[in-house]
Amino acid sequence: MLTEERFTKILEIINSTGSVTVQNLMAELDASESTVRRDLTALDADGRLTKVHGGAVSKNMVYRTSDDEVGHRKEQNREAKDRIGRYAAGLIRENDFVYLDAGTTTERLIEYVAGRNVTFVTNAVTHARQLAQYGHTVYLLGGEFKAVTEAIVGEEALEALEKYNFTKGFWGTNGVSLQKGFSTPEPKEAMVKKRSMRGCMERYILADASKFNQISSITFASFDSAVVITTGLNEAAYQKCENIINI
Repeated sequence: MLTEERFTKILEIINSTGSVTVQNLMAELDASESTVRRDLTALDADGRLTKVHGGAVSKNMVYRTSDDEVGHRKEQNREAKDRIGRYAAGLIRENDFVYLDAGTTTERLIEYVAGRNVTFVTNAVTHARQLAQYGHTVYLLGGEFKAVTEAIVGEEALEALEKYNFTKGFWGTNGVSLQKGFSTPEPKEAMVKKRSMRGCMERYILADASKFNQISSITFASFDSAVVITTGLNEAAYQKCENIINI
């Protein structure tokens, strides 16, 4: 395959998926690792993609390595978060045992929960307080308090999660990517998300459209490991994904 043909193929893949690994390109192009890396370097220098460790991402892909304060995030995309939260709450049934992750989108489902005798486990102090105010049985994980996201993280939280088996779980995410899955900036919070998802039968990621084609430092789950509930998503690369509910 000629160089320009490889360039065209690489850009087609990047534009359809948002990101790609060197290993995937080696298979797609039937090319050596050195050839793929050289092509990515050339395309990056030409401004047609962004080369990252282990692969490349679209120029439209955003990398984030830190969390915004909760107060700031609550004001972002409020209407979309409310729609997502209302839909997610409708999935909760009587006697469900639910894990509710910290986050401003997961918080929005609390006031809409209609199921009776629902028990919640959460790593969010504010979520626990609101759930209790609505009359639900709620267990708050113990551990280290992360002020920026108001989440409980750390070894104690991970140990507590070992004993739970959830019927349903709802998680927030900082980034959604076909290649890199669901990601968040902070390793300790990523581990709590990963451990809680492992002990859950039905897994739902709540993410407004702004979270798509974004990648944060730590991937906590693969893209196909959960159903994504979103709204207003127009990205062509995600239109055929069977695990996306676009309300």
